[in-house]
Amino acid sequence: MQSPRDRDEAMELVAAIGRDFASTLDIDQTLGAALRRIASHVEAEAGALFMLDPSGTKLRCHASVGPVDIVGLTIAADQGIAGRAVSCNACEIVRDVSRDPQFNRSVDAKTGFTTRSILCAPLSVKDERIGAIQLVNKRGGDGLFDDDDLHLLEALASSAALAILNARMAAELVEQERVRRELELAAEIQRSLLPEAPADDFPVHGINHPARTVSGDFYDFFPLPDGRICFALGDVSGKGINAALLMAKAASLFRCLGKTIHQPGRLLARINAEIAETATLGMFITMIVGIYDPRTGLVRFSNAGHEPLQLHSPDGTFVEFAAEMPPVGVVPGEPDESFPEVAVPLGGGALYAFTDGVTEGYVDSGRELGLDGLKAMLTRAPSESVQRRISRVAESLTGSQAVLRDDVTLLAVDDRVAAARRADRSSPASAELDAEAITVLSLRTPAVADRLRLIRAVVGEASRLAGCSDGVAKDVTLAVDEACQNIIRHAYKDIPDGEIVVEIIRDGKKLILFLKDFAPTIDPNTVRPRNLEDIRPGGLGTHLIREIMDEVAFLDPPSNGGNVLRLAKRIA
Repeated sequence: MQSPRDRDEAMELVAAIGRDFASTLDIDQTLGAALRRIASHVEAEAGALFMLDPSGTKLRCHASVGPVDIVGLTIAADQGIAGRAVSCNACEIVRDVSRDPQFNRSVDAKTGFTTRSILCAPLSVKDERIGAIQLVNKRGGDGLFDDDDLHLLEALASSAALAILNARMAAELVEQERVRRELELAAEIQRSLLPEAPADDFPVHGINHPARTVSGDFYDFFPLPDGRICFALGDVSGKGINAALLMAKAASLFRCLGKTIHQPGRLLARINAEIAETATLGMFITMIVGIYDPRTGLVRFSNAGHEPLQLHSPDGTFVEFAAEMPPVGVVPGEPDESFPEVAVPLGGGALYAFTDGVTEGYVDSGRELGLDGLKAMLTRAPSESVQRRISRVAESLTGSQAVLRDDVTLLAVDDRVAAARRADRSSPASAELDAEAITVLSLRTPAVADRLRLIRAVVGEASRLAGCSDGVAKDVTLAVDEACQNIIRHAYKDIPDGEIVVEIIRDGKKLILFLKDFAPTIDPNTVRPRNLEDIRPGGLGTHLIREIMDEVAFLDPPSNGGNVLRLAKRIA
């Protein structure tokens, strides 16, 4: 039984240790000092403080006093006297460890220390278990710990547990603040990678709203020395820091390489080769790269796995152009290869690119915007600038929900101002020419079979855009498909890495198509349709082309070689 003086000393010790915990900046050092003071007060030969690891399956010694230093010792959380104290969340005295089957003898065997008795108290705050404090072998009196010792250790354990929990919470707050500052810095760096807001009459505008502090989306544009404008939009897979870092790399590659590579297909292929070489496994970028020429209204672009671009014509209709290549970073490539390109005259319309965070975002009362909803918003006020249109779309998404589902990014290329300037520069004589030729499509692609689907898709869309009916567009597509198959099978038969160029021009009421290859020049007289009575495989493609098209002729070969096939069809 403790005397009043002993109790006062014990309470003063607990109070002093509590003050140390409350004012410490180094919790581990304070725990060690507290353990030494309590062990000295109860005359324990040794002591240790164990804490659960993050998994909750191991107890690790963080402080130790006595003849053997066991700091760093790890035991299973459900073993030994300390493990039992943590599991049961209860203090206990084990006066003779040799009689306790749960006593872990392996520690004594490893250290050479002899444990006779143990005093143990759990470290816990409410239901949160942190670890345990253990004192070993009382030196004074009968060599046995008593209830006064137990109560003193219990008070120390409560104070220590609260101090540990507070220290952890403080460390978490410090870490959260550090991460917040770093994320804000990363976001600031990302914002610096976006282009500055251009003048209202500039033809290209973009907007980006991250769903989190940092974004995996990006857009960029810059003028080229010849007056054209290079632009890009991308969406990195995943979210968070990894996506933000890959976004920064892709944006930097685009701006750096785009200054010298002025072919969108080659530029995108070069970016793909760089990203695929170093990207983390499983990460990729859907990306669009294009070049717009205000002098002609022509946009030439390449699409790697991204959402289809939407061409909004002055008459209010939309035409979409889907991607044929996989996302950037999925398939390794060579720096000198080229992705397929599509060339489309805007004709006073606008071309829109956007990430899936736009169409999958929520508006109003939880309704998904969708592609139809996006088109409706873009056509709501025809007289508005594209800058105001895309801003209104972004506002409808960011203002309708507390947290965005995904980053919201849009980019628009507007040809209205440039088209008006082109019209002002036109001479009266040229304005009277109703049959003035207009380029509808220019496509350059590798001469391989798996590009035929792309050719069919863009030729069909371009024919309809030029005014052809669905039936005529299908006929034109079939003829071009047959002609391209002949180029691949025959002109490039023994030549790898060939290319095909498809150009479509509207000349009044006539649709004119040019199919160019760079194979050895052929004798047009050898390309004749086979007699239909000659029944055998192959050879009917030429006959089909002549039946479908109004005009079919090979032009004089270019000076640098190759072949040019001219096809014509009356628009109906």
